[in-house]
Amino acid sequence: MDATLSARALDTLIGDWRSGGGSAYRALAERIRLLILDGRIPVDTRLPAERDLAERLGLSRTTVTAAYRELREHRLLHSVRGSGSVARLPGAPAILPAPPAADYLDFSKAALPALPWLPEVARAAVDDLPAHLGDSGFDPIGLPDLRAAIADRYTARGLPTSPEQIMVTLGAQHAISLLSRALVGRGDRALIEAPTYPHAYEALRAAGARLVTVATSSHDAGADGFGAADEASDLVRAIGHANPVAAYLMPDFQNPTGRSLGADARERVLDAAARLGAVVIADETTAELDIDRVPELQPLAAYGPAVMVGSVGKTVWGGVRVGWIRADRPLIRRLLAVRSPGDLGTPILEQLMVARLVRQTDEILALRREQLRAGRDRLEHLLADAFPDWHVPHVDGGISTWVGLGAPVSSQLALAARSHGLIIAAGPRFGIDGAFERFLRLPICYTPEETDAAVAALARAWRSLSGAPAPDPSVLAAVV
Repeated sequence: MDATLSARALDTLIGDWRSGGGSAYRALAERIRLLILDGRIPVDTRLPAERDLAERLGLSRTTVTAAYRELREHRLLHSVRGSGSVARLPGAPAILPAPPAADYLDFSKAALPALPWLPEVARAAVDDLPAHLGDSGFDPIGLPDLRAAIADRYTARGLPTSPEQIMVTLGAQHAISLLSRALVGRGDRALIEAPTYPHAYEALRAAGARLVTVATSSHDAGADGFGAADEASDLVRAIGHANPVAAYLMPDFQNPTGRSLGADARERVLDAAARLGAVVIADETTAELDIDRVPELQPLAAYGPAVMVGSVGKTVWGGVRVGWIRADRPLIRRLLAVRSPGDLGTPILEQLMVARLVRQTDEILALRREQLRAGRDRLEHLLADAFPDWHVPHVDGGISTWVGLGAPVSSQLALAARSHGLIIAAGPRFGIDGAFERFLRLPICYTPEETDAAVAALARAWRSLSGAPAPDPSVLAAVV
């Protein structure tokens, strides 16, 4: 059955849609258009009736009718008399072709390019494959050699780990989804940071969780250099008040803010969760992307009970879909039971590649550190010149910076940027119910040429906010 969006919920999502002048129906249509393109209104969601939305927004029904008509003309809405209006994407359900690279620069994806020696590793993995062709090839737990390599990496980082505590998954997103299904029942509370990685809270919601949000400090907010001390207090207070069954955190170089939790904050949060039996899920997909952070911090589970999620998507390449979960053995057994109805295991060839790559982690991180340092420094310099009134936090690792725009115009800027050849994810994509219109996530992991082009396009979009033309609706932003 299709999901239904109430007038009240849509009002919250669209936020301050009237800014920028122009026709009210066009402004409303463009804000709903962005919500559909960015996935904040999922495809097949039934929008509120025109009369209900008009009453909620204090508009005439004629204005809402005109906005819906505009969306239908752009093939973003399908209306059937007596059945309402449903969100669509152009050409759905067919798979849409990607826009030509020469036409658009996609800054909605904060991801590094593939390792230069990845083809060599792939060829070596093919040579390893014959030794594994004697069985069925369905592997729901992970190859022993890969699980041992991952366990050894945790041990080297200060968290003693055995291969039996590792489950190999189809990337970190798959791991988060499995944990959500194993730990959360319908109606259970789950704690998340805000802003946060959007596909994580989507996985928790899909499992039936009622989400409890805690504000995430910017990286440079705290006296200890690892986020404000109040953030740990807020997390501890929220855990005690909401009594969640699970909490999803990114303790290192959080996506999108780039901040890290200090050692004392880690201990306090894990102690609070342990007292109430809440399972803390620590997403470590960016944890080792250190540029110049001092001092070093151990994995979250070294400070108390926590389930760890990792992958090679940010360090090696997003096209290598291998991740993992580090947990106690009873939870690993539960995860195996949850996994079997959905998939039958991780591809063997990719596991063979990652088994080699995990043992090259130090070499990989040395390369990534220099790439990220250059990207961060260049982006900070360009933004300071082009947008002196913006607040650009200085990050010491990770893949992005969380820029303060000084005005609630992030969605409007994202729309304008598309017409200048740049795809960016608006700040509300990282929040719930339309928050963070004053912020924009910008990646620090692109080449100098791409970063120069992106900032130039962003400057043009910023200057043209009041009269930006409607974007091409075939350009979709898949946030990573």
